[in-house]
Amino acid sequence: MSNDHFDILIQGGGPVGLACAAWCLQKFPEAKLVLQDRNPADDADLVAADSRGIALSHGSKLLLDTIKAWPKEAADIHRVHVSQSGRFGRALMTREELHQDALGHIIRYRDIHLTLRKSLRAIQKTSPNFAWEHIAPNQESPTTDAKCIVHAEGGLFKTQDWVESGRDYGQSALVGLVEVESAIPYQAWERFTAEGPLAILPSHYDANTLNVVWCSSPAVAKMRLDLNDVDFLTELQKEFGTRLGKFLKVRDRRLYELGLNYRKEITQGNEVWIGNAAQTLHPVAGQGLNLGLRDAYLLAEKLSALYSGTEESSSESLPHTLKDYATSRKADRTATIGLTDIMARVFTSNLLPVVLARGLALSSLQWLPPVKIALARQMMFGRR
Repeated sequence: MSNDHFDILIQGGGPVGLACAAWCLQKFPEAKLVLQDRNPADDADLVAADSRGIALSHGSKLLLDTIKAWPKEAADIHRVHVSQSGRFGRALMTREELHQDALGHIIRYRDIHLTLRKSLRAIQKTSPNFAWEHIAPNQESPTTDAKCIVHAEGGLFKTQDWVESGRDYGQSALVGLVEVESAIPYQAWERFTAEGPLAILPSHYDANTLNVVWCSSPAVAKMRLDLNDVDFLTELQKEFGTRLGKFLKVRDRRLYELGLNYRKEITQGNEVWIGNAAQTLHPVAGQGLNLGLRDAYLLAEKLSALYSGTEESSSESLPHTLKDYATSRKADRTATIGLTDIMARVFTSNLLPVVLARGLALSSLQWLPPVKIALARQMMFGRR
């Protein structure tokens, strides 16, 4: 079909862009939609791509199940243990408290990416007006006229070509895989240290192979990256303790710079920004991709309802639809951005009043179940 007849243009073929396209077409198969993807059409290069573990909430699993895009290889989280290193205060969240099958899941980034591509290809078979354009990395995006432009280009902090609001936390995350002596099945650990959060998370490899996300200043993170395996494991053991027995092996270490970018306005004219193109978060509490998937799902709902109507009404109603979308996303975005920002800053302070306050806060979570459940539900399903 001619490029000047598209209703929706989605720029970005990462998980959020793919999910948005899939949900739009699932809800309205006749949608005139084009997806511009800078990844190759073939999956071969992606199979060996980013292997870091990504936290997905149970709410995200329920959304992805609707388009059969849940990877087979996933590690479930039934309990989350939260504490601060060398200080009082701890909390334990369990799936039983929320009456859910799981609190969350850990999936390799490449697996969620590949599964969404497979899902979209299946949906493409019954979507006659869908075009999937693959653009080489050094090639300019072709000019495509569309009534609505969805920006889902994503990107990591400091690699994005926009900075509107936010902060540089002065931190880097060292991620990798560690083998431990005696893991506790289905349990995730979030331990707040003087330098930043340290997370030990399940993986699908085996019970004693776990994901590690260790946040600290860029200089310290680089120093830890350069340590030999024995010295690195000694440092990690000293910081985490012996709850998992001895740390035996480490592999696949790499660094990511951390910060917060977010757009104050996520719509402008006929354009809308979702996922990391709208907000890039600190990985504490693992909320980034979950928030992006909720963006994509709600936008797909709004746009598919709009363009399944008459062309006359849809053309006139787009500004109202995008404004309604932005209003609907405001509470969830504000709560999630605020929660991760506060946690990233407050839990790295060594001021005694702050240390005491966060110890009391963690203890309060443990002894005030309604507060703990409300927080857990926000992280699992977002603000509705």
